[in-house]
Amino acid sequence: MGHSLLCMMGFFLLGTAVYGNAEVPIKPTVILQPPWTQIYRGERSTVRCEIHDEDIEWDYEWETNSHRKPPNQNEYRIISASSSYSGNYSCRGRMKSSQHNKTTEWSDSVRLAVSDNKPRPVLTVSPSWLSPGASVTLNCEVEHPSAGWSFYWYKAVPELKTYNYRSYNFDLLSDNPYSNRLPDGNTTAQDSYIIHEQTSTAGYVCRAGRGDPEYHTDYSEPNFVWSEDVHSAASLTVSPDRVQHFTSDSVSLTCEGNFTEWRVRKFSEDGRLYSSNCRTLTGSTCNINTSKSDTAVYWCESGSGEFSSAVNITVQDYHSGPILVSPVHPVTEGASVSLSCSLKRKKILSNVFFYHNDKLIQNDTRGELNISAVSKSDEGFYKCQFLGEESPHSWMSVKGEQDQRVSSSPQRISVGIAGGDDLDPF
Repeated sequence: MGHSLLCMMGFFLLGTAVYGNAEVPIKPTVILQPPWTQIYRGERSTVRCEIHDEDIEWDYEWETNSHRKPPNQNEYRIISASSSYSGNYSCRGRMKSSQHNKTTEWSDSVRLAVSDNKPRPVLTVSPSWLSPGASVTLNCEVEHPSAGWSFYWYKAVPELKTYNYRSYNFDLLSDNPYSNRLPDGNTTAQDSYIIHEQTSTAGYVCRAGRGDPEYHTDYSEPNFVWSEDVHSAASLTVSPDRVQHFTSDSVSLTCEGNFTEWRVRKFSEDGRLYSSNCRTLTGSTCNINTSKSDTAVYWCESGSGEFSSAVNITVQDYHSGPILVSPVHPVTEGASVSLSCSLKRKKILSNVFFYHNDKLIQNDTRGELNISAVSKSDEGFYKCQFLGEESPHSWMSVKGEQDQRVSSSPQRISVGIAGGDDLDPF
């Protein structure tokens, strides 16, 4: 009796699955191919309904809150996506051979988001200031970084005649024997790229691609690695020859090298790239009246695509205290150097405190810090203090006597590139 009852129950359950109730206890699955839940205008995607029962033929129904409802097929191909395809997708199957209108359960919904805005990656560069023999690492950050992206890397070449918002041409880095490139020389699967033996100021750009046919992001904003090497093919000199200046000071930036066309670029503390706002331009010299917004890294770009050495300039409001008078360019080991402290209208002659890397190193009646033979240990941040008021700090670089490249120095301003059309031509 017990065995008979079990058999009857088994047949009843089987009948329920195929013949009894209107809903078959099978749950389909919605699959995205490629498996990216975030895509962009113009990309391709396929939304597929999978039912794991090969012995039954099915018709398919879809539910979606998007503006595009799929046809009653198991596969919905999106050839060129737009935001109208954004939404949740779920499906169910209906038995073709059923006389009782039998259907599966509804699948769990899958969200597909389509952005009409082309993504723009963010490129970071490390280090920002070159060290002798050091490698430069580029990192390209894109939304949803695990979603199938490959990365393209470019060198930014100054273009002075084309006044678009970038004013750079982008040369693909495909022939660099020192980089971790793929065999085809065009892309890396990783979002980082290493360049060895970089010796001069340079700009870089990245973008990403994925899919077949390949969809490309926009180009990143340019980002830069800077060199203080005054022996490069082009260089920038500053007059007065010091890092710190007061507001409303007259400062001259002169581009030097065997080139006929120049522009001066500045990379500000807020991470934006500008052409320098020259009050007057005389030949290759740019004259500015300083304001607080002129605190930045500066360099020259030539009409033939060369970058000069770079310099830091810090602008102090003259009501806010003194400035430190220190050299703009690296000091050679063994040379002498003098640091002093100045107010807006006069040099301070006595009772100045000097700090090296925030450590007090001189607090007597003298007004200058004199180093007779500079060594590597003298490299670092310096500031001065007078009557309780401190100057900003500035980095002093030290290079070897035979070293024609800049010695190591840490990042001194933010190196993130902000978006927007701030790259106005010079």
